[in-house]
Amino acid sequence: MTAVAVPAGLLFPESTIFTPWFAVLSVFVAINTVMYVALAVAKILPKVDPREWLPRRYERAQSRSIHPVATDAGADEDAVRR
Repeated sequence: MTAVAVPAGLLFPESTIFTPWFAVLSVFVAINTVMYVALAVAKILPKVDPREWLPRRYERAQSRSIHPVATDAGADEDAVRR
């Protein structure tokens, strides 16, 4: 087996790399890569809801469930059923 030396810059010549359109393309690719990484990281992290940090104004003073809960340990069963 013979080793083959591959010169650097095999894909594009140096004159192409320093053109304005190549600079615009490289900026687009850089921004696209950063956005893709940001979206991937945002998808991995748990969902954050800032409304959970604030007190809820819509909580009821009493439960309106069909399964009422006794408010104190000494409440009799008839009071819980009402």
